Amino acid sequence: MQQTMIWERLVSPVRFGLEEFHEERADNRSEFLRDYDRLIFSSPFRRLQNKTQVFPLPGSIFVHNRLTHSLEVSCVGRSLGNNIALALISKRPELATQSYLSEAGHIVSAACLAHDMGNPPFGHSGENAIASYFSEGKGIELREHLDDAQWADITNFEGNANAFRLLSHRFKGRRPGGFALTYSTLASIVKYPYPSSSITDKKKFGFFISERENYEKIATRLGIIKVDEATCRYARHPFVWLVEAADDICYQIMDIEDAFKLKILSFEQTRDLLLAYFEGERLDTLVKNLKIVDDENEKIAYLRSATIGKLIVECTNSFLDNEDKILRGELSRPLIETISDRPCMAYKECTKVAYARIYRAKQVLDVEMAGYKVIYTLLELLIEAVTHPDKAYSKLLIKRVSEQYEIDAPTLYGKVMAVLDYISGMTDVYALDLYRKIIGNSLPSV
Repeated sequence: MQQTMIWERLVSPVRFGLEEFHEERADNRSEFLRDYDRLIFSSPFRRLQNKTQVFPLPGSIFVHNRLTHSLEVSCVGRSLGNNIALALISKRPELATQSYLSEAGHIVSAACLAHDMGNPPFGHSGENAIASYFSEGKGIELREHLDDAQWADITNFEGNANAFRLLSHRFKGRRPGGFALTYSTLASIVKYPYPSSSITDKKKFGFFISERENYEKIATRLGIIKVDEATCRYARHPFVWLVEAADDICYQIMDIEDAFKLKILSFEQTRDLLLAYFEGERLDTLVKNLKIVDDENEKIAYLRSATIGKLIVECTNSFLDNEDKILRGELSRPLIETISDRPCMAYKECTKVAYARIYRAKQVLDVEMAGYKVIYTLLELLIEAVTHPDKAYSKLLIKRVSEQYEIDAPTLYGKVMAVLDYISGMTDVYALDLYRKIIGNSLPSV
């Protein structure tokens, strides 16, 4: 018999780590909104304001950082979740009373807030610095002291897996369950539901070996299909497709707008990229409305808004068309790749331009190079400190680390993960400041 996931199990208000305290109440539906509020008020979320998205943190021209990006993704995710809930309940009214599916907008928006919380400073260059330190730097000396699964975790360090750890791991002095979010919100952020030992060519994975048991517990309770027992690969929770779509929509369209503001793309180039999503009467209306205002920033903002709205509708329709495949764990492509032809082609053109003109821009590469050096150096010094804690300089560095990170863990893997927790939780500004102090380029005033 073919396996399939069911909405009645997939959406659960039970909180991870607080299962014994859960009871069915009339206000259980607000549990998902509480997830959103809990994340908004958290320190790791606030720190996203000082983490690079693509371009260097803003000077005179405002561009996106991780926090503004996450807020925008959350807005798009809420719309996607609300859309699919309304459509599915309209088709199957019993879901309104037999499941919490009507809360999809709250769940997806909360998961979108959290989707980048595990990213280290300086974006992907930070991830690369961590992975390469262990795979080709001095960290390779630790290989013989770690098992294969532990080694795969650190040589393929992943912000996605780190987000799940941040939200579900019990840090020193904290309560069980980490953030104690609902099972459904936690499952909705795991974009690659398998461990590092099962990675493919994409070099992505969803949970470290230290959190494997946590994810398996969540998946079992929600009825998420286990695709492969041997490799511990699961199907995605259906809401993951919506979180991914919201992220795809926002980073691509907002990067184009940021590139225009920074004069990497001209007004004409930006306008044409966004108008390419439309045809027929809708295209005529957009062109006509552009003539109402003279300000080029306002024109691009108007087109950006229209484009995001278009993609929300397209991804909603794609999800509904593929619902059966999603529930059976059979969909293999992101929703953004399954939308109708014209917007799909326009999106691919934006991606092509982004890689050619934006991600290779000098100011972007400069931040990546500097960020790589900062993270690599901090990691090298801190790993040396926790593996040789009796050295004089090690003692000084260790005192710098917050007590919530278990750098005195009984295992080497535990010590390494504590260092990664500390570094990945830094903002760009904090990491750079610590780096300057450590290498002697910055001293506190005396």
